[in-house]
Order: sequence, then structure tokens, then C-alpha cells
Amino acid sequence: MSFYETALETGRKIFAVAPMIDWTDRHCRFLHRQLSSDALLYTEMVVADAIIHGPRERLLSFSAQEHPVALQLGGSDAGKLCEAIRIASDYGYDEIGLNVGCPSDRVQSGTFGACLMRDPGHVADLIAAMKKVSPVPVTVKCRIGIDDQEPRDVLPDFLARMIGAGADAIWIHARKAWLQGLSPKENREIPPLDYDLVHRMKSENPNVFVGINGGISTLEQAESHLSVMDGVMLGRAAYQNTGLLAGVDAMLDGSRPAGARTRETDWMSLRDTMIAYADEVIASGGRLHHVTRHMVGLFQGYAGARRFRQILSSEATKPGAGTEIITAAFAAVDLSGNAEREPERIAG
Repeated sequence: MSFYETALETGRKIFAVAPMIDWTDRHCRFLHRQLSSDALLYTEMVVADAIIHGPRERLLSFSAQEHPVALQLGGSDAGKLCEAIRIASDYGYDEIGLNVGCPSDRVQSGTFGACLMRDPGHVADLIAAMKKVSPVPVTVKCRIGIDDQEPRDVLPDFLARMIGAGADAIWIHARKAWLQGLSPKENREIPPLDYDLVHRMKSENPNVFVGINGGISTLEQAESHLSVMDGVMLGRAAYQNTGLLAGVDAMLDGSRPAGARTRETDWMSLRDTMIAYADEVIASGGRLHHVTRHMVGLFQGYAGARRFRQILSSEATKPGAGTEIITAAFAAVDLSGNAEREPERIAG
């Protein structure tokens, strides 16, 4: 029984961190896993051609501590997607997800991502083919529609086709994607959210795992969606306000209110873990910044957060920077949380 089947049978909800290009690399996922044992983590989207012809170890390797971790694939050719899955199977991913939602110029030129929503029959064929070779669940992440499509007309049909093809879960970003006229950034912000439509898709498909994504920025909002949906996925909020992930496990098991403060001892334990991890990365030829660039959003709302970010942003990028920078950055924050102030906007 897959973890999606278990979630449906037991009512256990799933919290996921969305796949984000240039952000959710293995160092980011290692950090996120220290904050939440239960969150489902996604790789950046990896194009099937890159796995077949490119540096597989660099693209696919990850730490065993990252589980559960899903590989998100980009592509529109069934043969290539299946070959990529065969290769990736040796790495032990817990899920294979197909990207049917990214609106960037790069994916449009390759006729995959969100533009696949123009041809749901083809997407269904891709899912059916992927299911035949994948040893783990195969999922779809889509938009509610693209361009001039009417979501309330096209989304139910799209879901029906994915379900018929055997998709184990469907994650829906509750915005349209406009492939002409809006940048990828604008596509994450300008098209209006239609949570009601996504909620309706779940109510009409009670025996299928349906998760929601898009515009969700707090655990309180996530918890509200989970009263309707099987899963909730956060993207930019989980990256730019990384510390909120420390409350995910307690929210899912109901042991603490959503958004409750993390104990100082837990933050110090995280500091020590990340120092040890960064030392290993540096020893293997990496740089401190490869790790710390994912940490700048840890303390939004804490006194000293601005100084924390300044230290990591300015000092960790210098050649030869060592993990004493992490120690100095943590020392700048009031980890007791007693001197709380209004959350500051984190650039990114």
C-alpha cells in the first residue's frame, strides 16, 4: 500500500514542500527534513532528457535522511519519461511526479509543463506508461487550466482522465497559467486563486488523493485547507519563511496549535546539525553558501532575524568561509522568541 493509499484509508493528511527550480536542491531538502520528519519533499523539476544524457549522479543523488522524497519529472515523450524512471529507480525515490503546471519559456519550448494541459488525453497516456515502469506512486501536479480555458469546464475532465490512467495523486495549483503575456513569476501571483474549485474537485472524487497548492502562506491556512483536502503543498512560503516547517509535524498530529513557537533547544540542535552537514559539504568540495543560502528564511518574526540574514548573505558567500559563520548567525537571534516583532518580508 502506497503512502497515498494509506493517507486515504486512515485520514492522515500530507503536507508537501513544492518542487521549485533553483531552490529545492539536496541541501535545501536536508534542511527542510531537519525541521519536519513528516513533510513530503520534492526535487527541483528534472527533465527526462537530462537524466538520460546528463550527469545522473549530480541530478538524482540525495541523502537517505531526505525520505520521503519525490522526484518531479518534466517531459512529454512517454519513452523518455519511462527511461528516466528506470534510471531513477536505482536511487530510491518514494514518488515520481509529472510536471503539468510549470509555465516557463523553457518548458513551453519543450512542449511540456503547463502546456500539456491542452492535451489531457496525451497526459493520460504518459501517466499510464509511467505507471507500468514505476515501482513507486506516480502523481500529477497541474494548474486549474491555461490561457483561455474555462477551469470549471476543463479541470473535471482533466482529473477524470488522470484518475482513469491510474495516477496515485493529483496536486492542483489553484491558479490558471497564462502561457503568453505573463512571466513565470507573474503566473505565481496574478491569475486569481480559485480554492473553491479545487475543493469541489476533492468533494467530487472522495476516493482519490487530491492536494492543493498556490498562495498558501501560513500553517493556519494550510490547516484550514486540510479540513477539506487530502494534502496541502507550500512553495515560496516554505522557502522564504523556512521556520514554519518546524511546526508541520505537530500540526499534522494535533499535538500543538498551527504556528506555535519552536523551543530554543530545538533551534540549537538544528544549528549543530547544519554545522556538521556544512562541514561535510565543504570537505567534499562544496562551499558554505551552497548550504546557507537555503537558511536565510529561518527566523522570520524573531528579533535578530535581519542580522541573521545579513551574516549569511554577506559572510557565507566569501571564498573559504567556514561554519563559524553559522554559529555567528544563530548568535544574532533571540531564540527564546520573547522579543517577537512583526514578520519582515524576505527577499527571494
